[in-house]
Amino acid sequence: MQDLRVTPVQAALIWEDPAANRAHFDRLLQELPGRTDVVVLPEMFTTGFTMNPAPVAEPMDGPTVAWMREQAGRLDAVVTGSLVIEENGAYHNRLVWMRPDGSYDTYDKRHRFAMAGEHEHYARGNERLVTVWRGWRVCPLICYDLRFPVWARNDDSYDLLIYTANWPDRRAYDWLTLLRARAIENQCYVVGVNRTGTDAGGHHYRGDSCVVDPGWRRMLWHAAHEPALATVTLAGSHLAQVRESLPFLRDRDSFTVG
Repeated sequence: MQDLRVTPVQAALIWEDPAANRAHFDRLLQELPGRTDVVVLPEMFTTGFTMNPAPVAEPMDGPTVAWMREQAGRLDAVVTGSLVIEENGAYHNRLVWMRPDGSYDTYDKRHRFAMAGEHEHYARGNERLVTVWRGWRVCPLICYDLRFPVWARNDDSYDLLIYTANWPDRRAYDWLTLLRARAIENQCYVVGVNRTGTDAGGHHYRGDSCVVDPGWRRMLWHAAHEPALATVTLAGSHLAQVRESLPFLRDRDSFTVG
C-alpha cells in the first residue's frame, strides 16, 4: 500500500445556510497545505445538526453535491462529509464520498441520535459503506455511529475508519476515548472530524478533530477549540507492520449485523 494523505477540516458552521457554508469551505479549501488524497468535512457541513430538514434539504443533483464534485476535481482528491438530502419523500443524513472524476458513493447514517429527535426526522441507513481509494479500503461513518462498535467492526475489510461529526464539547472525553478504542480494536487508522462554534440550540463544539495511529494509539494530529486543518500522511507500511506483529483480527468472532 502506498501512503495516503488525509486532510481533516475542522470549522465552525453557519446555522441552516448551505450557500454560506459552501462559500466558507470554498475559502478554506483554497488554502490547503499541499496535495492531499482525501478531504474530510464535518457532519451536516452545510447546515449544522438541524432537526428542521425541510427548508435546507437538497436533492442529489443539488448545489452541494455539485460543489463537492467541483472541489474533488480541482484538488484531485476525494471530498467527503454529510449533508441533508431529500430523496423519495424522505430526509437523510447522508455522507457523500465524491471522487475527482465525479463518481461517488453514499452512506446514510445508521444510528440516529434519538435524544435530539433525529430518528423522527431522518430515515435510517441500512448499508455500511466500504470503498477503495488509491489502494486503501475506507469505511466512512457518521457521528453517533461511533458509540456502536459492532457497526464499525473490522472483518478485515478496511484500513481506514472515518467519523464525520457534530459532537458537543460536554461529551468530548467520550469522543476522544471512543476514537482511540476503534483504532485499537480494529487495527486501523481512525480519522475523526468535528465542528467548532455554537449552534442555534446553544450547543457548543470544541472540535477535537484528530487522526489516530493504529499501533500506538497516539494522536498523529489533534486540534481543539479553534478552526483548523492539516494534511496528515498515513503510512501503509506501518499499518501492515502493526497487523503483522499482533495479528489478532484473524481471531475475531463470526457473526452478522441485522
